[in-house]
Amino acid sequence: MAKRIAGAMLAVILLLAAAFTGHAQQEPATAQAAAAQPSAPPLTIGSGDLIDVGIFDTPELSGRFRINQKGDVELPLIGLVHVGGLTSEQAAKVIQDRYVEAQYLKPEASQATVFIEEYATQGITVTGEVKNPGIYPAFGVRMLNDVVTAAGGVSPTAASGIVITRRDDPQHPENVTYNPQALRPVVPVVQIFPGDTVLVPRAGIVYVLGDVIRAGGFVLDGRNTLTAEEVMALAGGQGHAAAMKRAQLVRTLDGGRRELITISLDGIIKGKAPDVALQDGDVLYVPTSTAKMAAEQAISSALAIGTSVSIYRTAYQ
Repeated sequence: MAKRIAGAMLAVILLLAAAFTGHAQQEPATAQAAAAQPSAPPLTIGSGDLIDVGIFDTPELSGRFRINQKGDVELPLIGLVHVGGLTSEQAAKVIQDRYVEAQYLKPEASQATVFIEEYATQGITVTGEVKNPGIYPAFGVRMLNDVVTAAGGVSPTAASGIVITRRDDPQHPENVTYNPQALRPVVPVVQIFPGDTVLVPRAGIVYVLGDVIRAGGFVLDGRNTLTAEEVMALAGGQGHAAAMKRAQLVRTLDGGRRELITISLDGIIKGKAPDVALQDGDVLYVPTSTAKMAAEQAISSALAIGTSVSIYRTAYQ
């Protein structure tokens, strides 16, 4: 009995030690992630912005004021003060000094604060493969996922990477992974600042048409190619009357010219022929065994691809 009790106590001690060790190992990772988060660039005041000016213990001089087109704000008693291009801290210092110079405030008792309540001209631009691209107002710093959600979310043809161009550093765009539609969603915690641009690029697509179970376009999310055998599997396989030995691959070349290649899907699946890598924009057409003009049908199908074709996203990771 004593041995059982001792054994149970030892097990509890080991579990507690393991839990403590695991917690201790997570802290550096958390600190590292926090350190990796980019620091917010200084947000400056622009024309049309609404600022909240607070003068310590002087409510009659405090209030909300709109910046005019010249970057000036009209304040009680001292008139126009130029604050365009300044940060909130710099603007507060300028306003405070002006009230002191005008002898409305004593230097030892002066204290002004400025809060940028509304950014009128420094919205966040969201472009590319989102449902509602456009410029969205930025009332301060926002998170990437919130910005994409405000734009209606990504479209079915969106790539799993997003390009962020910072207003203060347009020459060095930032690439981040963003794939909320994956089996294990990747939604990074990234800050987006007023004036930034968020671009959601288009992912590559290969199309499978004709006598297959699930015809449509398949997104090359995170991949450069899909093979003919892989994309047939994604399409659910062949139909009951498919002519697998004379499938047609339509590929668009430079200049818009289309190349037509006959491939034997039957030989590929049986291991008697090498598999074929499909590229962005390729159309694999599987004719029926009764079709007499497979090549012409393949070209016609490739030309007819439009919004009516279903697009499928498959989690490859």
